[in-house]
Amino acid sequence: MTDTSEARSADGTAQGARQSGLSRLMRYVPMIAPVLLWAVPCVVLLHAGQHWPLPVTLGGTALFVTGLVVMPLAMVRGHGRRQQDRAAVVGDTLLGASWVLFTWSVLLGVLLRLALTVAGVGDGQSRARIVGYVVLGVAAVLLAWGYHEARRVPRVRQVDVQLPRLGPGLDGTRVALITDTHYGPLDRARWSERVCETVNSLEADLVCHTGDIADGTAERRRAQAVPLGTVRATRARVYVTGNHEYYSEAQGWVDLMDELGWEPLRNRHLLVERGGDTLVVAGVDDVTAESSGLAGHRAHLAGALDGADPDLPVLLLAHQPKFVDRAAAGGVDLQLSGHTHGGQIWPFHHLVRIDQPTVAGLSRHGTRTLLYTSRGTGFWGPPFRVFAPSEITLLVLRSPQRPPAQP
Repeated sequence: MTDTSEARSADGTAQGARQSGLSRLMRYVPMIAPVLLWAVPCVVLLHAGQHWPLPVTLGGTALFVTGLVVMPLAMVRGHGRRQQDRAAVVGDTLLGASWVLFTWSVLLGVLLRLALTVAGVGDGQSRARIVGYVVLGVAAVLLAWGYHEARRVPRVRQVDVQLPRLGPGLDGTRVALITDTHYGPLDRARWSERVCETVNSLEADLVCHTGDIADGTAERRRAQAVPLGTVRATRARVYVTGNHEYYSEAQGWVDLMDELGWEPLRNRHLLVERGGDTLVVAGVDDVTAESSGLAGHRAHLAGALDGADPDLPVLLLAHQPKFVDRAAAGGVDLQLSGHTHGGQIWPFHHLVRIDQPTVAGLSRHGTRTLLYTSRGTGFWGPPFRVFAPSEITLLVLRSPQRPPAQP
């Protein structure tokens, strides 16, 4: 017994030491990451054998150093206590640009240089310069295209979803999903109006917003959010909180959405009836709600379904896809989520997969539960979307027992 206890104690001590070491390492990530984002492109473009004229090398290096210094300072002023929108725009834009430059400097700095070497193209200097030109060209094209993708009104993505427990009267129910609008430092009031016009053109029975309305308080972003009050639905407009609401007075956003005519589904449900059949539409607060310390806010599925007939199909709104484990255990038929942005700027989706079960699209979890994860309607932070287009989703619910077609 003594040996076993000592072994367990030793294992626990070793595990604690590993966790402590990881925690210490994670503290340095915010300091190391910006350096890598700017230093790697600087080396690949200027100091990897190109032998540029001295003014070019010095000027280019100074530009990268300026970016390294300005980006974190602008991010702190923009997203810290001061909440300066202009600084946030500068910091966010530099963050996106540095990520794209870093990504393609790494990829092309290795693969293209290797390909040129194998093909016997030029000498070391000419190959290094070709790589530099291509990296700059690719980054410029992707940033211009990504900016356009982020700022345009999203395309509508229609998805048919068959729910085995859905009654025939509910077949064809149209559910419009918007999420992660992230109204923020860039004023997008007109964009918001056009998004709402597009949603209205879908003639949906149910319109859902699954959180992350904005970055900032409801009072500060009110003008951008007000167009949501013009959204129309034949049955209901429903909303749940996202994690970003809990960075900026979540109750204020709940109150504003209620004022605009949306039903905040805070661990509660409502019933949608159509053709003699009924659908339970439930919602939960974001999984970060409880840790926010805001009284009464937490993700509580049992509370959301309290009083609902267990034989009825359930549509659940939950901001983060990872809530699907609880949804599956609770017998939910379909969960609608956002949060991931589809990665927003490739290849960030690989990092998203570490934290979430899905990045985008329809997936099955357990024997009954389906999850639809939207890539989001807006964008967070950097005003770019690269290989992760935004979307307004129209989900058409299908019953296995469709009513006969009308002659």
